[in-house]
Order: sequence, then C-alpha cells, then structure tokens
Amino acid sequence: MVSKGMQRVIKLLKQTAEEGIRIRVAQGRKGLEQLASLVKLPEDVLIEKIKIGNIEANWISTPLSNLNNVILYLHGGGYVEGSLVSHQDLAMRIGRASKTRVLLIDYRRAPENPFPAALEDALASYKWLLEIKKISPHKIVIAGDSSGGGLTLCVLIKLRDQGISLPVAAVCLSPWTDLAMTGDSIKKNVKIDPWLTSTDLLFYTELYIRDNDPKNPLISPLFGNLHKLPPILIQVGTAEILKDDSIRFAEKAKKEGVDVTLEVWDNMIHVFQAFADWAPESKDAIIKIGNYIQSKLG
Repeated sequence: MVSKGMQRVIKLLKQTAEEGIRIRVAQGRKGLEQLASLVKLPEDVLIEKIKIGNIEANWISTPLSNLNNVILYLHGGGYVEGSLVSHQDLAMRIGRASKTRVLLIDYRRAPENPFPAALEDALASYKWLLEIKKISPHKIVIAGDSSGGGLTLCVLIKLRDQGISLPVAAVCLSPWTDLAMTGDSIKKNVKIDPWLTSTDLLFYTELYIRDNDPKNPLISPLFGNLHKLPPILIQVGTAEILKDDSIRFAEKAKKEGVDVTLEVWDNMIHVFQAFADWAPESKDAIIKIGNYIQSKLG
C-alpha cells in the first residue's frame, strides 16, 4: 500500500514532467516560426485565409499560378510543431516553381491532438477539394516535408484503401516513414545531422502515437502495402538521420510497382529545401520539384 505522502510525490513528479513537455512543445513551435520570420514573402504572393470545417488553411498563389491545379501541402514538424506561418515560404516556392496554387493546411497537432487527428484533417482537406471545390484528382498533387511527407504517404494508403480517387502524384521531402526508428542512418548519421536527434524523434513519437503500434502503416507508411499508389518524388539528403526512411521506402515502393523517383542529395541536411533564401542547392531542388509537378499535372 503506497502511503499518501508517496502518492503526493508521484503526482508532483507527473505534473512536473507534463509541464516540461508543455514548455518544450511551446519552445519548439516558437522556434520554427522565428526561423520562418527571417524570410519575407515577395509582394506578388497572394495568401487567402480559409476554413475547411474546423481546419485553418491558406490558399497560396503567385501571378503565374494555374488555379485549376492544386498542391495540397502538409507541413512538417514531427506532428507536434509546424504551422501556416512556419511553412508558408517553402509551400510558396514549390507552388511558384510548379506554377500551381497551394493549399497549406493547419492540421491538428500532438500532444493536444494525437494520432489519428493529423491524418483525419489531411483526408478531410483532400475530400473537400474533390467534393466541394470539384477539382479533379488528376489536377491535385499532395506534398509534404518530414512528418508531413510521411503523412502524405499515409494519406495515399488510406485513400486507396477507401476506394477514393488518388491524386495524380505526390512529393515528399525527407519523409518520416518509420516511427519505429529501425533505419541504420539514425545511428550512423547522428554526428553529422545538425537538425534532428534520435531523442527528438522519440519525443515526437511518444506525443503523437501514444499507445498505438509505431508500425501501423497509417503511422509508418514504410510498413504498409504500397501497391497501386500514384507516382511519387522523394528528395532526401545524405547528412540526415532520416536518410534511410526515404531510401527504404523508395526501394519497397518500386518492388511493389510504384513509379518512384528518388533523389539523394550529397551532404544535404533534413528538409534542406526550406533554406532556398540562402542556399543554391535548395533552389535547385525546388526547381526539380516544380518540373516534376508540372510534368504530372500536364
């Protein structure tokens, strides 16, 4: 029988741990938005704030955007961080390069809303494009970075399983495809990745999946049936711990008949495309993304 005094100690320790999580989550979210604030959007970018049910979202377009085509963009941030603000520049640049308007959604995040909230919001947004906006799936590309890249692949699997028309293609930047963290690069690249650590991944995973199986294909698409998915472009850097998440997914998808284009960029970091305001490699990668999307949308 545990004494009342020890019960109070245990309660206090739990409260302290929960407060530590709240502080870390808040700091992480703020940090991403502060990084994004260093880049100002060009004056010719148009942002229209909308709501899809309860989901906040932004239409992002430039003067050359084809309004008949859509990129549904799912931001990264470990399912915990990331927002409409933190990813507006990356989404805009991909849209400009592909001459396509972008729908950037603010899906629900953990720990307030763990799995499957993000997946539900992404699916609802895609269905909204089909059913309410009457946009053909042949005119839609789903794209995302990091956790948003993994979420993109989970959405494809879920849509296929539900018998819903799939988008014409998908684009994934450094996708997080394995929340069980079984890839060798998590250990091999730990000293050269300036962005992520295995501790970070464990923290995000714990908040997002709770008691769910990390090998659930709707959490870790690497472990799913990938037959009949649409064409997919994957870009990843060699200097990141999630390198093997991309390589293993691409290899498996190809074996299952998926048209996968894998680009492995030497010495590039996690989601290096987000730094196109400073790095020519990032600009080059986005040009390739734009060309790929245009080739699929026609």
